[in-house]
Amino acid sequence: MLRRGVRLSYDKTRGAHVLLFPEGVLVPNSTAVAVLELCIGKLTVAEIALALRERYDGVREQDVADIVNRLADRRVLEFR
Repeated sequence: MLRRGVRLSYDKTRGAHVLLFPEGVLVPNSTAVAVLELCIGKLTVAEIALALRERYDGVREQDVADIVNRLADRRVLEFR
């Protein structure tokens, strides 16, 4: 789930999604945005990967886990 104070938004000026947080702005790539849209605090990494496999070919659970871990390292996601 997104940490408190973090918001995923679409920036019309940039023409891209952005993660807004107190320390700054992060412009995630389209793959990270797809993962972030599913990080609602109820799904596991495996469930997120499964949902993405329904939309895209070649989605691997480890790739999703890597994205989630990188975003957690940047302190925009939290695990409960």
